[in-house]
Amino acid sequence: MPAITDFHNRHIGPLGADRQAMLDFLGYKTLDDLMDDVVPANIRLKAPLDLPAPLSDNEALDQLRAMLGKNKILNSYIGQGYYGTLTPNVILRNVLENPSWYTAYTPYQPEISQGRLEMLMNYQTMVSSLTGLPIANASLLDEGTAAAEAVFLCMGSKSKSTTFFVSDACHPQTIEVIKTRCAPLNYQVIVGDWKTFDPASCEGLAGVLVQYPDTYGTVECYASFFEKVHAVKALCVVATDLLALTMLKEPGSFGADICVGNSQRFGVPMGFGGPHAAFMSVRDDLKRRMPGRLIGMSVDSHGKPCYRLSLQTREQHIRRDKATSNICTAQVLLALMAAFYAIYHGSKGLLRIAETVHAHTKTLAAAVKAAGLTMYTGDFFDTIVFGAPGKADDLVAAALKAGYNIRLIDADRVGVSLDETTTSEDVEALAQALTGTTAPSPAEGRPAWCECFDRKTPFCTETVFNSYYSETDMMRYIHHLETRDLALNEAMIPLGSCTMKLNSATIMTPITWPTACALHPFVPADQSEGIREMLADLEKRLCTITGFDAFSMQPNSGAAGEYAGLMTIRNYLESIGQGMRNICLIPTSAHGTNPASAAMAGFKIVGIKCDEGGNIDIEDLRKQAETHKDVLACIMVTYPSTHGVYEPTIVELCDIVHQNGGQVYMDGANMNAQVAWTNPGFIGADVCHLNLHKTFAMPHGGGGPGIGCIGCRSHLAPHLPGHLSLDKKQGAVASAAWGSASIAPICWTYLATMGEPGLKEATAVAILNANYIAKKLNGLYPVLYSGNKGLVAHECILDTRPIDDAAHLTVDDIAKRLMDYGFHAPTMSFPVPGTLMIEPTESEPKRELDRFIEAMTCIHAEIQAIIDGKADKDDNVMKNAPHTAEAVCSDNWTHPYTRSEAAYPVKELRVHKFWPYCGRVDNVYGDRNLVCSCDTVEAYEKMTGQE
Repeated sequence: MPAITDFHNRHIGPLGADRQAMLDFLGYKTLDDLMDDVVPANIRLKAPLDLPAPLSDNEALDQLRAMLGKNKILNSYIGQGYYGTLTPNVILRNVLENPSWYTAYTPYQPEISQGRLEMLMNYQTMVSSLTGLPIANASLLDEGTAAAEAVFLCMGSKSKSTTFFVSDACHPQTIEVIKTRCAPLNYQVIVGDWKTFDPASCEGLAGVLVQYPDTYGTVECYASFFEKVHAVKALCVVATDLLALTMLKEPGSFGADICVGNSQRFGVPMGFGGPHAAFMSVRDDLKRRMPGRLIGMSVDSHGKPCYRLSLQTREQHIRRDKATSNICTAQVLLALMAAFYAIYHGSKGLLRIAETVHAHTKTLAAAVKAAGLTMYTGDFFDTIVFGAPGKADDLVAAALKAGYNIRLIDADRVGVSLDETTTSEDVEALAQALTGTTAPSPAEGRPAWCECFDRKTPFCTETVFNSYYSETDMMRYIHHLETRDLALNEAMIPLGSCTMKLNSATIMTPITWPTACALHPFVPADQSEGIREMLADLEKRLCTITGFDAFSMQPNSGAAGEYAGLMTIRNYLESIGQGMRNICLIPTSAHGTNPASAAMAGFKIVGIKCDEGGNIDIEDLRKQAETHKDVLACIMVTYPSTHGVYEPTIVELCDIVHQNGGQVYMDGANMNAQVAWTNPGFIGADVCHLNLHKTFAMPHGGGGPGIGCIGCRSHLAPHLPGHLSLDKKQGAVASAAWGSASIAPICWTYLATMGEPGLKEATAVAILNANYIAKKLNGLYPVLYSGNKGLVAHECILDTRPIDDAAHLTVDDIAKRLMDYGFHAPTMSFPVPGTLMIEPTESEPKRELDRFIEAMTCIHAEIQAIIDGKADKDDNVMKNAPHTAEAVCSDNWTHPYTRSEAAYPVKELRVHKFWPYCGRVDNVYGDRNLVCSCDTVEAYEKMTGQE
């Protein structure tokens, strides 16, 4: 028996007598006995995974520290959308390093997510205010993705449009991502000089994209160009910089219909490319087409204003192959940091930072001009491009020798982008290195642009951006918000398909190390040796775990991984002259991102039926595969199934698809039931994405960040995503070559400390926990689907429909009542409407499982009381849930049940209770009265007369 100090025994919940009691309840002596009955024998691995021996916490961190220590941390003034920034320590310690913020789930349950929702509203308000457009979303994955989403928004807004113009002065990585996204749908992307492009001469033009300031630093006037674009009924998209917009005229004022960009420089480290929160803001009439999540105002059951996710009909899980986007994960944690940064500094502080950055840039520009170098940038904010014929390499080398990275543009030109971290001493040293002379005195007078570019409109005038001047105030504001959210540090979050397991303090430690988070994504290769070694080692471990030959870490969400995997298949088929293969088979039970991703990759979807047991109908699969054998591209399959069962026909499924010329794409959402017992490669899959924010212990961050890396067999490896900074031919699916590289150390540390024995045990305990809950509750809520001997995989679906129908309740009522017991709801109505899908993970101890079982048992009794007529059918604890402290303490209590029954249905809650912050939120009201940026709730209350 491993020592109790072994890391995996800190990660795994049930140990010793508790574990044995659970096994005894299920009728098994050992975990191995249980797994023999759960996992089909024909897919069981024949030997242990060849992984390095597990390390202790400190050994793993020491090894990682030594590896990342090979990085060279210089001041990087490369720009191109990435900047040095200073994260305020109050935000670093109280948000980024605080499990209340990083272990929460996506705020689909608003009553216990009001803190995050308020901050996301602040983020939207900040973006809307700075860009001058009325509606902003709650973040996208990165700037390249946001720009590509804007292209698709434009295409969908103008019928029969298939052409889009992109200025060649946009960031190169953005142009590449757009090209990748447009290629499978045969959208034409014209890249050129916006000054010579005539919109009237381009038939079917959907829109244009320009950069402001552009990638070379120049601030251009686009007003007349936009008038020409609008004349042909196309849309104008501006990629912009939020810090620059504190001084420069906002795009909404000169004709922009859509703004996109990256909020990274608002306190989020460069991180070798990510994660960062991108943004999008739009005109009001485009809000229902805008991709991603949108936070809006609504009212709760007591008439009080509150926040919620709005316009859910835009989500891909509803629209499936008709979706215009497959966005599933946002970048919530990073959006929160950016919004907190703006609150911390306030509008005056943001302006002061911008003015300082600009003053330093003016000083450097003066030195460059005085030295006789050619200045290629006109009006500028923080970036200048200059040089001399054939001297660019020499200038880069001189800056490097002085300790600075600058951007090599071509043989004659270099670029320098200064930032918040730049000091007067940096400007002096850089000027000396580049020109051989000292910099002139700091530049005074007007900004280095025409007065016509001056911002005249105040920004971030809302109370929240002008209230928290002291750290005491800021600390308390952060804490007050975090107490309104339920995260993993409060209770189990039993969401099926989402794998909300422990994100240990040990594995989270490296993300704030400068060697992990301070690198610009485009630094010279010898400066990123350490992080690339870590990423390569992580890829090697993941290859071993999955049975694949190659990995790409580039996709920065699970849905992005789906898309990247399908594009890998598409590129391979085209390379062997099989580009006509365009049919993608998808089971009807699949998550909505599957058909949405397939449609985006240019495939036509053919549905595969499921039988009464929830399994893929193998005969229907055979029929469809044979019918489409000449054009079959692939199948998308989740394993274990979306219904939480190890389907025994999975190998046969792979064989059928291969025999008919297709590839097998495996959705890795349920990989937590495979690790070290079976794997996609052994089963027969060709490519698979992994949700590192599920199976491999990276936190969900309240709805992002994520990593959706993809692994594949050798024949597909040459067709994995490429990047302009890599020697690969394929297009990029993210702005940075390694996507969200700075959070990958979390997963490396997890794998290093768990080792093969820990991973294998974790998978088995996840299955033990799920079966324990399933059997305990099966008599009250029937388990809808099961496999051999009535066992489930790592999750189970409870059928609540019969009792709900009898009591005239919905699954939503159960979810809201669980909040009164201190729990987040399981996954509701997926994949079967009116059911609950529960995944406890391996991290939850028996006492927490029993607490959840007790809550569900008590709720069943409360429902039965309604059925039996012992409780009022309309005014009862279920329909009125959740109960807030304010409601329970009200002088006006008129319900037929007691306050104690409402708030303290079990004794343990009297020792510790988590209170929902608001009553049940009115979703319909919120969508009918959409408010997506605002001042405080109190101000909204006054505005609507709801005090």
